[in-house]
Amino acid sequence: MEQNIQLARHGLFDARVPRYTSYPTSPHFSADVGPETFVNWIFAIPEGRQISLYVHVPFCRRLCWFCACRTQGTTSDAPVRAYLEVLKAEIELLRATLPKGVTLERLHWGGGTPTLLAPDMMTELAEAIYSVAPLAPDGEFSVEIDPNEIDDARLDALAKAGMNRASIGVQDFDPEIQKTIGREQSYELTESAITAIRARGIASLNADILYGLPHQTPEKITQSVQKLLSLSPDRVALYGYAHVPWMARRQNMIPEEALPSPQERLALFEVARKLFEWDGYTAVGIDHFALPSDGLSIAQKAGRLRRNFQGYTEDTSDVLIGLGASSISRFPQGYTQNAAATSQHIAAIRGGNFSTKKGHSFSANDKLRGRLIEVLMCDFKIDTGQIAKEFGLQKAEILLLIEPVASQFSDVVTLSNGVLEIPPAFRPLTRVIARAFDAYALSKTGHSSAV
Repeated sequence: MEQNIQLARHGLFDARVPRYTSYPTSPHFSADVGPETFVNWIFAIPEGRQISLYVHVPFCRRLCWFCACRTQGTTSDAPVRAYLEVLKAEIELLRATLPKGVTLERLHWGGGTPTLLAPDMMTELAEAIYSVAPLAPDGEFSVEIDPNEIDDARLDALAKAGMNRASIGVQDFDPEIQKTIGREQSYELTESAITAIRARGIASLNADILYGLPHQTPEKITQSVQKLLSLSPDRVALYGYAHVPWMARRQNMIPEEALPSPQERLALFEVARKLFEWDGYTAVGIDHFALPSDGLSIAQKAGRLRRNFQGYTEDTSDVLIGLGASSISRFPQGYTQNAAATSQHIAAIRGGNFSTKKGHSFSANDKLRGRLIEVLMCDFKIDTGQIAKEFGLQKAEILLLIEPVASQFSDVVTLSNGVLEIPPAFRPLTRVIARAFDAYALSKTGHSSAV
């Protein structure tokens, strides 16, 4: 009870704060950064460097009501094939700007539903990418897979293209919840997809599951987590459902009266967390769990865990290039984002230009505060000595930023020998505490619940 009182005192149950997959967050990107900046930042990549590449496929056969991603529905392949041609043209633009010898440390296809691509389209896309930047010998190629939208032919194409990690969206296995969120997907269908993936030698498997869904109870999430555990994923993302109907109008289909309260959301998370940990998974950051042998667990233990737009990652590349509508790229110099509207993105690429619509150039203060937030989100602590060494500063300069936060949250954090740390009992407040290092005003469009 006392713990919940302290959590409530600091706004956990009523605050809306960023997820901090970037800093500054995307609402603070501006039109000052455009295609010319994007090209210049690509030119600045050293020859022979390993980079990461994200490809966005903004199409789905059906639109799930819970989803806030930028997607559009299609019942035919025609718009998807047209979009593939645009992606290939965008890749050719990249070929003209990318320095020699660049290889891919990470390649990720997301969406939307990238597995709605027909097998020949998957092959064409992979070949186009590899002709510009091949996958490094130890590189990772991951794809988001919808069990409702996959078959043997497409899995064969992905395996042949080098996919070595699959990401499966589960959300919840309860039929009532699935119907309410517009995502009906049986356990048997999911199990069949995973069996088919592993039969092709793809051993690494991610799974996403949500808490805070309508009609979700501790009993229901217990059953769903236990079913997921029976499939033995290597890592799991336990995301909180973000109900933001003012940003994603399809969420108006979800009855708000069926949503759990913030206090109930925390209880749902705790039930799931305990189940994963009891089954031998390591808690990674605020919402991921991984087997001890998985790269995320290893990276966390070694202090190499990072955070990007896909959540937690062991990807250490300082360049992530996003292809496709709405994709975001990260460079040492800052962020860029492609046109969010698919039509605008297509028009720009067909006109022979990248579709960069907005972005942000890092200041020295951005880099420092962004790193403080990332370290806190990954490790739940900030070592002022390590940060000072990383940025070539004095510890006293870092403490000027740390001490006010330690004072503001004095009952839920510790500051000793220059190390600010969040004890396990108060880690649900991590995003709220991270907000204290954010120099930017909260976005007027709003953010997801802090819990």
